[in-house]
Amino acid sequence: MKILAATDFSTRSQRALRRAGLLARNVAAELTLVHVVDDDQPSAIVRLETREARRYLAEQMTSIAELKGLQSDFAVVTGNPFRGILNAAEARGVDLIVMGAHRKQLLRDVFVGTTIERVIRTGQFPVLMVNAEVEHSYKKVMAAVDMSEPSARAISTAKETGLIGEASFSLVHGFDAFAKGKMSNAGIGKDELASYVATERSQVEKELIAFLEANDFDVDNWSLQIREGGPVEAIMEAINEVAPDLLVIGTHSRSGFIKLFLGSVTESLLRSVDVDVFAVPPIRS
Repeated sequence: MKILAATDFSTRSQRALRRAGLLARNVAAELTLVHVVDDDQPSAIVRLETREARRYLAEQMTSIAELKGLQSDFAVVTGNPFRGILNAAEARGVDLIVMGAHRKQLLRDVFVGTTIERVIRTGQFPVLMVNAEVEHSYKKVMAAVDMSEPSARAISTAKETGLIGEASFSLVHGFDAFAKGKMSNAGIGKDELASYVATERSQVEKELIAFLEANDFDVDNWSLQIREGGPVEAIMEAINEVAPDLLVIGTHSRSGFIKLFLGSVTESLLRSVDVDVFAVPPIRS
């Protein structure tokens, strides 16, 4: 297994380096630290920043406890930040990219997205976004499931990369009780509404279990969080209640300006949650 950890000198990226080192140690993976120097500036500045980046990465490999003694190296590349990360990942054939959560840039991010969102949106690599301080391997992992191929792939990939390990594992799925609003407007009582929602939840649970079994997942020790509401609402509610260390989510292919402007469930979560997020993109042609 090969892991690439991207760094930008920030405290956030130092957390990513520590998490990448801990994961690489747990699964005996090769680790590469990468820093991208923006080449859209005078050549003298590019050369200066490249030298500084090399010095910084060499220091990190000897000063961060989680990186010591690993099979690892580092590289400094030039180019656009998100494209530089993807090019480095493609050149090394990595299985996972680890990045720190990036500082948001307000309006620009609405239309373009942060570096990490663009890496996820356009790349073919699973990405682990590190938000939290690194103290231990993940102990509580939650996966958001919409019963699609991408969500099944996300769970499989999380298992294959060693992110789940010995952690307790739960799934969250949000469902809409479509007739609830019409029933309420028609004056149907609370008890009947509650019975209708309970029936819908039971049916969704059966479908979810069938989906998991069809994908050869062993669900006996998995907790199912089936919640009424939209995807983001259900996931946020479950995170607040369960308090996982890591959220696993599969991303979907998107096209068109409206979808780009409104943002996906994944992008909404990347901007909202405080836990680490493991995002797995669809297989791209």
